Amino acid sequence: QVQLVESGGGLVQPGGSLSLSCAASGDSSRVFAMGWYREGPGNKRDLVAEIDNTGRSNYADSVKDRFTISGDFSKKKVYLEMNSLKLEDTAVYFCNMHQTDGMYYWGKGTLVTVSS
Repeated sequence: QVQLVESGGGLVQPGGSLSLSCAASGDSSRVFAMGWYREGPGNKRDLVAEIDNTGRSNYADSVKDRFTISGDFSKKKVYLEMNSLKLEDTAVYFCNMHQTDGMYYWGKGTLVTVSS
């Protein structure tokens, strides 16, 4: 059974930085892409950033130039470096993994709170 476990969430002041990590386990299929999504107060899950197995990355406009995604697909890990955090970045952040067999998996989420 595939499991994704996120870590690194917490409380940070506006303008601060935070790093998230996600590790997947339980399946031997190769990774096509991994990414981060978030759910804010409206409970809509939106893409934050994703990276595929060619190293190509994609970001939401709201986080471009502030967040950086990276991955180690041999270890099924993905990271999100978040800088210059804003109040509106407050959300539950979910890790996502898309395997080459077409399966998608989600983590349970980690809370990021930006507050002074």
